[in-house]
Amino acid sequence: MKELTLLVVKKLVDKPDAVSVEETQDGDLLVLTLDVDEADKGKVIGKQGKVIKAIRALVGAAAQKAGRHATVEID
Repeated sequence: MKELTLLVVKKLVDKPDAVSVEETQDGDLLVLTLDVDEADKGKVIGKQGKVIKAIRALVGAAAQKAGRHATVEID
């Protein structure tokens, strides 16, 4: 899940070297905390949160296929 998130987000931002993802386990839920450059946060969130919702849906579908639950949060 971490690699998928990194791949997608690095393609969206202007400063891909500043992107990092941290995995933490919260019970049955895998939480991926996304850290991007302050100038790129708007691109990752998108208008009305549409881009981050799409990223969450993609990661959630990949996690479900692997028999897990996952979500993405922005730090």
